Amino acid sequence: MTEYDYETLLKKAKSNLPEYVSDGERFQMPEPDLFIEGKSTVFRNIGEVADAFRREPEAILAYLLRELGTAGSLDGRRAVFKSRLGAEQVKRRLKAYLNTFVICSECGKPDSRLVKDGRVLILECEACGAHRPVKVPRVVTETVAALAIGSTYEVLIQDLGRKGDGIAKLDKYIIFVPGTTKGTVVKVKIDNISGTAAFAHVVTE
Repeated sequence: MTEYDYETLLKKAKSNLPEYVSDGERFQMPEPDLFIEGKSTVFRNIGEVADAFRREPEAILAYLLRELGTAGSLDGRRAVFKSRLGAEQVKRRLKAYLNTFVICSECGKPDSRLVKDGRVLILECEACGAHRPVKVPRVVTETVAALAIGSTYEVLIQDLGRKGDGIAKLDKYIIFVPGTTKGTVVKVKIDNISGTAAFAHVVTE
């Protein structure tokens, strides 16, 4: 009988473990890399996001277009939206897609696949074996009430008002930000809200 020391046995046991068991870290979604090009927004790394999600980029793009209410198309491993969008807008929708179509609700891992059972879409986890029906929200999960006085948001300055203030849009709100330039992405703090109009100032880290 061959004898092994403790270190050899430990290495041998680890080598036989599935990959997902040895990775105890929480799944990190790639940050969306966006830039404005004229009246369009280019999502440069949608291919990288699709690889991390283990989903087809066409499926992710179709979800984003529906949720963002815009048109767009794939261009190789990037996507082009036919409107100006902020990185936070896209990031929130990607997180919603991740939680709905990728992450296992039992073990919290992204090692899953989608299968059809009749008309029902099922999420099957390859890490723990759990499965659940995918419940697609009929409306965007984020609520308009999320915009609050004193809170900070990253926004895209889409236009300039008559007084020269920058104008950004977030959900149903129009945000006025003095001292900003059209086409820039800035972090702002909300000073006041009146109906669907909000007033903010630029904050620096």
